[in-house]
Amino acid sequence: MQRKYFLIITVLFSLILFIGCAAIEMTPRKDFLFHPKELVDAERALKEARAAGKDKECPQEFKAVENLVDKAFETYRACRTKEAIEIAKDAMKKADALCPKPAPAPKPAPPPPPPAPKVIDRLTLRINFDFDKSVIRQDQIAELQKAVNFVKKYPGAKIILEGHTCNLGTDDYNQALSERRAESVKRYLIQEGAAKELKISTIGYGESRPVASNDTEAGRAQNRRVEVFILSE
Repeated sequence: MQRKYFLIITVLFSLILFIGCAAIEMTPRKDFLFHPKELVDAERALKEARAAGKDKECPQEFKAVENLVDKAFETYRACRTKEAIEIAKDAMKKADALCPKPAPAPKPAPPPPPPAPKVIDRLTLRINFDFDKSVIRQDQIAELQKAVNFVKKYPGAKIILEGHTCNLGTDDYNQALSERRAESVKRYLIQEGAAKELKISTIGYGESRPVASNDTEAGRAQNRRVEVFILSE
């Protein structure tokens, strides 16, 4: 009989809250049948945190959130619904943020790039190419032999051959011509056994790096050249 009276009183008290407080839902918690959605959500978040083992992972923080949820319901029972809802919202945020995972360790800094190879020696070949030609003339073989002897002093070293032209012709044409001239010297060095192909790189600069005036034929002849660079490993 007493249980029956207690149930009736609980229902009546819940109905009083239903009438006197703001909009609520029928979701029982212990001695009440109706609660605002925010309180129900906060309690659900707490249960999910417990199911995830956070009550053991960070027990102090979990207990603080649990107390906050209880406080929200107690405040609601005092018919301070608006205040209870704010407490419930705060509790839900803290429940969702329980036991944060440590920030991942920062990625190690990439290793510094290897130092750029340095030029340890250089040789300028005064090879007089004919105008608009990249073929090495027979009278220039002696000059090329200087390159062979020069390169052989550095076995296994990296080699860069730079081709250059005078200013006669278009920029695009001279660029391609300077590259062909550097390739001609490369082929000769390989043919003479001075260096392996993998160790030789070629580049053309066209007319962009003159060493003499292009106003005279003598100056233009000097600009039609190939330079040899020996690089450190």
